[in-house]
Formats: sequence, structure tokens, C-alpha cells
Amino acid sequence: MPNALLPPEERNLTPDQVEALDKRRELGHTLMVIAGQFACVATVLLLWVGQDLQYSPGWAHPMAYYFFVAITLVAVMGISGMVLRRGTPRLD
Repeated sequence: MPNALLPPEERNLTPDQVEALDKRRELGHTLMVIAGQFACVATVLLLWVGQDLQYSPGWAHPMAYYFFVAITLVAVMGISGMVLRRGTPRLD
């Protein structure tokens, strides 16, 4: 009897396909963890962004640039991690 908790397209997979599916989901989970870590870094950088934008002369705003890079990495890795984990009944 098939597992009713699995989506219909995953009920008749071969062992090799199941292994590939597990690797894809594991990579997605890893990317989501990295996105969470970069979110913590971006939160700390946020403490300096306002001061950096206020007092740094001209285009010299390194903390602001680091913050925007961190936010971009959070978005890219978070979204790609969620896409790779699609089909999972829950998010860990």
C-alpha cells in the first residue's frame, strides 16, 4: 500500500530516484541554513549601516555594501533552498 503522505508523483520512484530526491532536498536544506546564518550576519551589519551611510564620505560605504551583499545572499540562497526542498511536507 503506498504511503498517502507522499505526493502522487513520488509514490512510484526507483531507489536511485529516491536517493537523488533526498540529495536535492538535503542541498536545499543546507542552502536554507546558510541563508539563516547570513540573515544573522546581516542583522549585525544593520547596526553599522546607518552610521556608515551618515558619516562615510562619498562612495566609501563598506558596511552598507556588505549589508546589501548579505541581504542578496539571504534572498538567493533562501529562495533556491526552498525551491530545492519543494515537495517536503514541512520546513525544518
